Amino acid sequence: MDPKVDFYFNKGKWQKEIIKLRKIALDCGLTEALKWGCPCYTFEGANVVLVHVFKEYCAFLFFKGALLQDTEGLLIRQTENVQSARQIRFTGLKEITDHVAALKAYIYEAIEVEKAGLKVRLKKTVDYKIPEEFQMKLKETPGLKTAFNALTPGRQRAYLFYFGQAKLLKTRVARVEKSVQQILDGKGLDD
Repeated sequence: MDPKVDFYFNKGKWQKEIIKLRKIALDCGLTEALKWGCPCYTFEGANVVLVHVFKEYCAFLFFKGALLQDTEGLLIRQTENVQSARQIRFTGLKEITDHVAALKAYIYEAIEVEKAGLKVRLKKTVDYKIPEEFQMKLKETPGLKTAFNALTPGRQRAYLFYFGQAKLLKTRVARVEKSVQQILDGKGLDD
């Protein structure tokens, strides 16, 4: 147990549940650390599972959950855009105590994934649709295509995702317009 993490278990609505999740993770031989403000459990330095709380539930988040077999049908993909992580959500202590063996099996499988060095195949930038509004801006703005191509793949994907998520034409156009100078300056969406 990492004392820096203790504060997380002394607060809020899900205290009993997350204390139980902590015990389960530690019983599997994982190392506890504080990452992203949450208890994170690692195997030989690799992130395996995170405990986190939300208003409506608490959860185990498996970093490479997409690679797990999900034999119990418990893993949830939070949104269609989440590529690797999967959650197991809980709304009460009984749900956790009823699934201790299954939760440990998921953790042990996740450890085996790390031991094997398996990686989730993430979408590449070319897999993302380039919204028409951005394609037009790339053609009409000198240097924009060069500046966009000079960005890291992650920054490129963030922009394409951001532009593409807007449902209304005027919103997409506004997002593209707002981002042009930032791209020309070599900055990512959140820089």
